[in-house]
Amino acid sequence: MNLSLIITLGLLFLVSGFLVFLLVKKRSGAKSILRAKQEARDIVEKASEDAEKIKRESQLEAKEKYLNLKADFERQTRDRRHKLNDMERRLVKKEENLERKFQVLERKERDFSHKEHMLYSREKEIGDKERKHEGLIRKGLEELERIAGMSQGEAKKELQSKVEEEAKLEAIQTLRRIEEETKEKSQMIAQDIISQAIQRSAAEHVVETTVSVVDLPSDDMKGRIIGREGRNIRALELATGVDIIVDDTPEAVILSSFDPIRREMARLAIEKLVGDGRIHPARIEEVVENVKVELEEKLRQEGESAILELRIQNIRPELIKLLGKLKYRTSYGQNVLQHSKEVAHLSALMAKELGVDPIVAIRAGLLHDIGKAVDRDVEGTHTELSVKLTKKYGEKEAVYQAIASHHRDVDFPSIEAVLVQAADTLSAARPGARRELLETYIKRLEKLEGIANSYEGVAKAFALQAGREIRIIVESQKISDDKAALAAKEIAEKIKEELDYPGQIKVTVIREMRAVEYAR
Repeated sequence: MNLSLIITLGLLFLVSGFLVFLLVKKRSGAKSILRAKQEARDIVEKASEDAEKIKRESQLEAKEKYLNLKADFERQTRDRRHKLNDMERRLVKKEENLERKFQVLERKERDFSHKEHMLYSREKEIGDKERKHEGLIRKGLEELERIAGMSQGEAKKELQSKVEEEAKLEAIQTLRRIEEETKEKSQMIAQDIISQAIQRSAAEHVVETTVSVVDLPSDDMKGRIIGREGRNIRALELATGVDIIVDDTPEAVILSSFDPIRREMARLAIEKLVGDGRIHPARIEEVVENVKVELEEKLRQEGESAILELRIQNIRPELIKLLGKLKYRTSYGQNVLQHSKEVAHLSALMAKELGVDPIVAIRAGLLHDIGKAVDRDVEGTHTELSVKLTKKYGEKEAVYQAIASHHRDVDFPSIEAVLVQAADTLSAARPGARRELLETYIKRLEKLEGIANSYEGVAKAFALQAGREIRIIVESQKISDDKAALAAKEIAEKIKEELDYPGQIKVTVIREMRAVEYAR
């Protein structure tokens, strides 16, 4: 009894425990469902936020792409508009060239018509003379037949003799007249060709000076350029070889030097220093070195501009750079690059009129004075140097032969050479083209620097104050302080012996010692 009761109670406990387990499990399941629903709602909300964020980003990206595409379209439209404008200008220029050529052709056609009319008149005149001769012959025959005692053969011989003498006389007179007319016409044609070439060239002329003016933002900048105890201005003058004049001129300093390249280098260096604001000796040396590199590039660009203006192709880069140097070179006050372009224009125009090779003429005209870019550094006349340079850098034989004869040092090898010589004379000899005084002054300063540079141990020499002072920088390793004083005296004596000059010349010898180390 007790056992069955225990079993019954155990079963009840098991059933009740199972029911309790089911109840608990049901409740936990409901909670899990609630949690799942909450998580689902959170996921949906987060997905909505992410979708909204992605939508906003997509809209911004689409707007940015639209703006970029719009900018690209506007830029392309602007570029095309510029190209169309350029094409329109080129077409207008071509139309003008065609109009000029048409006028030349019309003039030549009129000349041909005139010559044709003259030939027709001359042919008619010859026909009249032939008819006159035939009449004379008939009269002679009748006269001979009338004369008694003269055979027909003798009459023919006498008539032939008279006709031959008359024909010879008229032929000689005709030849003389044709020769005189030919001389007159050839002279008129030559004058017409030269005058047309000069008128169509119409080149400007600029007189170079020996000073340049640099504008300053204020007069306070003059003090900074001078520096403490003048150290900045001394560093500038030593680095560039230019005399810097700071006077009462408002907001400006004056650069004085006979060498235009030095003046240009000094001008660019001062403008950079003023713009930068840092002005001290170390910075000055750094800027001057940078300006030298920039000036080299500027020389190349000037040379390229010249050959583009003349539409010349296949010129070596070395010659292009030398052409750029000619912009800063003068001959009797005339800019050599401008003079070379004038000679090229004139030579090409005359070559076209005469029907010879215009390419040889224009290349020889442009390069005929290329030796002046190096004649201050290399021995020889500028003509000899021009021939060597053009021959060295691949110009044709006809070109450097024409250059060799442009001062009549040798006989003219071709018609193109004659045209180059004539164009050189026209460009140089026209009124106001050259000034001999400036060239003489520059040569005197060059000789002054040459005397100083010939002294052993001299690193640099600069003629300043219009030739009234020569500053000489010597190498400290080769010349001591005592020898520097002796060098100044010896150079002054040499200048006195070899150079003619007004007044006196101050000789300043500078010996500078530098010690440089690096903290690492």
